[in-house]
Amino acid sequence: MAATSAAHSRAFGLATGFAARFTEQGRQQGETHLVLRLLNRRVGSVPDAYRQRIESLPVDQIETLGEDLLDFTGPADLEAWLARH
Repeated sequence: MAATSAAHSRAFGLATGFAARFTEQGRQQGETHLVLRLLNRRVGSVPDAYRQRIESLPVDQIETLGEDLLDFTGPADLEAWLARH
């Protein structure tokens, strides 16, 4: 019985880990999508190289970019932000 309980605990732990990872991944994709849409409206079309760079940022940096882009006035601001981060 103890072996079954341990196996269930391991399986539950794995499932919980997978769910957390996919939840975080979905959150990152959603935030990235929103930030890219906002950038397109704020500074114009985002070049593919910048888009790929933004898509590879961790969630905390995507959130920072989302706040900072409110002060952007043109593409040079995005370029400077990416150079700093």
